[in-house]
Amino acid sequence: MRKWMIGLVASMLITTLAGCSSTSNKESTAVNTGTTEGKTQTLRIAMGSPGEGLIKVWEDIGKEFESQHAGIKVEFNYQDDDTYQTIGLPNLLSGKNAPDLYFEWAGQRLQTRVSDGYAADITEQLQSSGLKDMFADGTFNGMIVDGKTYMIPTAGDVTNMIFYNKEIFSKQGLEPPTTWEEFLTVCQKLKDAGITPLVIGNSDLWTAGNWIAHVISRVVGEDAYSEALQLKQPFHSKDFIKAYTYVQELWDKGYINDNVNALNDSEGDMMFLNGSAAMHPIGSWLVPTAVEENPDLQLGYFNTPVMPEGKGNQDSVIGVLNGMVVNKNSKLIDEAIDFMKLYSSAESSKKLSDAGAVPITKDGINTETTHPLSLSLNDLMENAPALVSPPDTGYSIEVANALNMATSQIIGGAKSPEDALSELETTIAPLK
Repeated sequence: MRKWMIGLVASMLITTLAGCSSTSNKESTAVNTGTTEGKTQTLRIAMGSPGEGLIKVWEDIGKEFESQHAGIKVEFNYQDDDTYQTIGLPNLLSGKNAPDLYFEWAGQRLQTRVSDGYAADITEQLQSSGLKDMFADGTFNGMIVDGKTYMIPTAGDVTNMIFYNKEIFSKQGLEPPTTWEEFLTVCQKLKDAGITPLVIGNSDLWTAGNWIAHVISRVVGEDAYSEALQLKQPFHSKDFIKAYTYVQELWDKGYINDNVNALNDSEGDMMFLNGSAAMHPIGSWLVPTAVEENPDLQLGYFNTPVMPEGKGNQDSVIGVLNGMVVNKNSKLIDEAIDFMKLYSSAESSKKLSDAGAVPITKDGINTETTHPLSLSLNDLMENAPALVSPPDTGYSIEVANALNMATSQIIGGAKSPEDALSELETTIAPLK
């Protein structure tokens, strides 16, 4: 899995905030709205935890919305990211007090919500409310199913870049590599100098899973990568074995931390940020983490190097667009649209930007306060000639988990590419 929005991710499980009503019913006690007496309704919003700074912004927007909408209370439900993505959101959607508005990833996961009847077609409301005009053309990629729009964009993340310590590189006389051969040469020079070349915290499988998925797509081609994840062609193939052979080489030559599958992603982050390794493949959310944890770190990044005889676009970027979905079963669909219009406003975007996010609206990015690396990464994704979806946000979670498991086995030296892919095929056989 991956962190869902740029910024530090808090570790709370479920918290109800933002001027919330503690009632468990859709309607609570009668209140005086200023003109007539009515019943307070609760607009419920669910998401993974975006981090303390961004939680405060969501709360502020919720309070402002309440002040503009008499008789409406806003209730936020935050969950641990991994919980939310696996069992948390499905349980919420099928529960008694389902969210009216909830966070989701564009692509296959959104299509699943549409198929299951939990996503409202908001095509007309986006147009009539003016909300659609707040976004640039193309922002809704992956959010349209059969010609209908089902999501409001909130952010886009580059889910993997290879971040590097500029000071270490400078002292060793190294430059960011552009080809896989150059990358291996850099790794060897760092190892010879007694420096761990690469650190990854892969205990949850998604961290190495994201990067190696990009390597795979570069080798086998974007179409073959996508078709395998959709079970339209086998993983156990000559090209997939070739891609994983490059991964195996990283382990065999000692270029990666030997506890790669024992550390979690945050522990991997900290090893890199404290100078224990020269490079760290991870997503764009590392930037605000680095600013907070080690503001003096000279941080740089480079994309996955060009793979030898790769069949994919060698300038591709692995990333994902995400946003908020209006529950088809909600009684407050129009209010949910109004909330997202307030969230997407220039004023709210400035607050989000100041808190470390990179809003995706036309005028959402504050170039004066957003970190230059975050701006650069945002531009990189917007201008990518090919955008590769990570396994666990663009495709079936069961298939993604099986692929990420194979990656962990190979990058940790437990299995050969052939054996890992054979096990993968056995795992996903019931899904076909």
